[in-house]
Order: sequence, then structure tokens, then C-alpha cells
Amino acid sequence: MSTTSFAVLAKARAKYGRFLSEHDYDGILACQSVAEVMVYLKTNTHFAPILSGVDEREVHRGRLETLLRQYQFNEFDSMCRYDSSVSEGFSRFVIERTEVEQLVHFMVLLNSQSTDTFIFRFPAFFAKHTEIDFERLATVNDYSTFLDVIAHTSYHEELKKYRPDDKGRLPVAHIENNLYGLIFDHMIAFINKKTKGTERQELTDIFRKLYDLSMISRIIRLKRYYHMPPEQIRATVTPERSGLSKKMIKRMCEAETAEDVYRIVNDSKYARLVSNAGTEYQGDIGPRVQYQIAKQKLHFSNNPSVVMISFMFLSETELMNVICMIEGIRYQVDPKTIRSMLIR
Repeated sequence: MSTTSFAVLAKARAKYGRFLSEHDYDGILACQSVAEVMVYLKTNTHFAPILSGVDEREVHRGRLETLLRQYQFNEFDSMCRYDSSVSEGFSRFVIERTEVEQLVHFMVLLNSQSTDTFIFRFPAFFAKHTEIDFERLATVNDYSTFLDVIAHTSYHEELKKYRPDDKGRLPVAHIENNLYGLIFDHMIAFINKKTKGTERQELTDIFRKLYDLSMISRIIRLKRYYHMPPEQIRATVTPERSGLSKKMIKRMCEAETAEDVYRIVNDSKYARLVSNAGTEYQGDIGPRVQYQIAKQKLHFSNNPSVVMISFMFLSETELMNVICMIEGIRYQVDPKTIRSMLIR
């Protein structure tokens, strides 16, 4: 293993060692306001550098979340610089996911005819990392013009397949699945081109598992919260990308309830991972299993790229937890309830 490889392993594990401790979670959950959370994060945690010049008396929830997301993005960028052999692919992966997240958010707003609010939630720091003109997008209020704005991107070929229905609404769930599928395809192609041996095997296994668990989470949510019929659910999944059999995917789509889907998954190769994630938040199987996989790989893999991507996933989980606590404290949710929602 090269000196650079050792540096990646050491850097990622050292950064993970500075993540929030149980004591920190207790400290944040004891806060009574967003301003108090800000003070705690600024004085006691690794988020301090991005918050050092911010006055807690003036910061609001949205601004705080944006700063934390910027910090996380910078951490990813910093990690990618340690190993040039994989940095390009992982950097592109992070950027594409943020692009898709923002494009999907815009289409949701387009469906509700409220695109004028888009710019207020857009993370401004991201603008210099993307070729998409999101400021121009914020002035768009129809799908045709939206397609013009993203005509030069890799998403245009997929997005031009769709048109709003007679009520002016887009099939956002279907589009979202296919856009994230494109990112998955790009990542698998990169892995196959740039890696080999156990490194390729580990990375491929991670991304295929995460794709499958994300698909399972989506099916559960569509059944539980939207009561979507099987034929519509099938339109939002892509069996060709999955490690699960077409027969099992068909069974999940046709299951009567979300609980039935969960039982079907417990008969699959993912039974242990899903069981460890718990049954209370079945719709969050994806991020909960991602946390399990990433934590195990960060500690035990000897492949720098695997440790790097695991660090990224663990950092995402920590940020999700912090935002969950901020939201809960803002709306005065009982701390025990907030804690039960955290991924640990």
C-alpha cells in the first residue's frame, strides 16, 4: 500500500474520530432553541470552523443548515484530494447527487406552481461546483424552459422523455428514480474502469446494496404514505440495476401493505441488514443500512477508496442527525422522540 493510501486511511479514520459523541448528542438535545444548538456546535464540535464567524443571535434554522451542508461538502472535497486515482469519480458522484437533489426539488415546486421559492432553499455555495445555471432555473415556471436550461447536461436526454400531464403535473417519483439510476450507472462504470480486485469488488458490492435498499425504501414509502397501486410502483423501479431477482421485486410491488413488503425483504439476502436496522422506521431502511455498511467498512477495509466513500456516507448520516435535532428542537418535540429518530 502506498504512502498516499495510508494517508487516506488515517485521515478518514481520524476525521471520523472527531464526529459527534453520545455526550454531544445529549448536549444538543438539552438545548432549548436553534440559537443554543448553534452555540453548542460552535464551541464543542468539529463543525466549529464553518460557524466561527456567525452570530448565533442572528442565524436562523435555514442558514444554519446551509452552513452545515457547506461544511460537509468541503469535507468531501478535502478527502477526495488525498487519492487522485479515485478522486475524480467520487467528486463527480457527490456533485451529481446534489444536482439531482436540486433538480427534483425544482420539479416538485413546478408541480405546485411555486418555483419562485426555489432560490431561497438552494445552497449558494454549490453554484461554483456545477455547470447548471440554478439562478436562471429559479426564474423558470414551465417544463419546456426548464429543459432548455439543462439542455447541455447529462440529465437532458432522460428528462426530455417526460411532459406534464393534463393537470400540469410531472411524475416526479418516476423521474427521481431514473435520475438517481443514472448516477448509479456512472459510478459503476467508473469503478469498472478505474479499480480492480478486492477494491472493485467492495465498491461494487456497496453501491449495489445501497441501490437495492433505496429501492426497497421507496416501495415501502409509496405503499404506506401514497397508497400507490402496483403498476405505478413498478414504473418507479429499475430491476435491471438491482441485485434482487425480478420475481422478488414484482412481489414487493404487488404486496398489499408496506408491512408485507418488509416481510418479503426478510426472506431475501438483505434479511440481516434490514433486521439490524429495526422495524420502527421501515421507510428509512436505506440510510439506516447505509450507516451500518459504512461504519463496518471504515473500520475494517484496507482499500482507501472504500474507506473514503464510507467516511462520506457516515458524514451524511451525522448531518442528517444534526438537522433532525435542529428541526425537533425548533418545533419543541420531546427529546426522547427526537433521539429515537436518529441513526446510530
